[in-house]
Amino acid sequence: MILSGKNAVVTGTLQGIGKETLEYFAANGANVWACAQTASDEFESYCRELSQMYNVWITPVYFDLLNTDEIKAAVKSIQTTKLPVDILVNIAGVAKDALFHMVSMDVMKTVFEVNFFSQIYFSQFITKLMLRNGKGSVIFVSSISALDGNVGQLAYSSSKAALIGAMRTMSKELASKGIRVNAIAPGVINTAMNKVVSADVIAEKVRQMDVKRLGEATEVASTIAFLASDLSDYITGQVVRVDGGIK
Repeated sequence: MILSGKNAVVTGTLQGIGKETLEYFAANGANVWACAQTASDEFESYCRELSQMYNVWITPVYFDLLNTDEIKAAVKSIQTTKLPVDILVNIAGVAKDALFHMVSMDVMKTVFEVNFFSQIYFSQFITKLMLRNGKGSVIFVSSISALDGNVGQLAYSSSKAALIGAMRTMSKELASKGIRVNAIAPGVINTAMNKVVSADVIAEKVRQMDVKRLGEATEVASTIAFLASDLSDYITGQVVRVDGGIK
């Protein structure tokens, strides 16, 4: 188990890649503060089941990325445990698609607030906790659209590109303090977000891939786990594409 005994903060764990990462981390021995926007009995039950199944602890932490007071309260709840934080995975995000001439500044600001500003704000707090232990691994979930662009995704792609720029600067500043910072860029993954995309668009995306299928959330989660683990001790400041070789 490549994450045995490590304590991880993971955002966006209610669904999709975040939920799969939560389970993958638990299966590989990590304890997790499972961050989500809203509480639910179903999610609480799911966390308990994972804890019992894999003999780890999973603590739900709820906050809205648009609310700085809630972010600070969430950090305080983690800090008061006095447990070391080894890993931070920023997965939570939002996509609001519109063509360049149609996207409003209000949409741009909301998407950047969720996908960029709030994640940097949260990371500032969590990495300060990592500094106490002199080590840590931070992973941002960006997107291939940040690297390649995508029609109708100006707000999303630019906010995810901003994460990559921040990640590289953070890596230069924090590596000497024992904290590695990387990003992954998932391609077209078989999650609820892509189920609303038309079959023709998906088929065209698959045609452009070397591996002729959609990616699975577990394949993204396993890459995140590798970057979070000691197996990747010499990797920092990098963007790892998980995209089936899309061109």
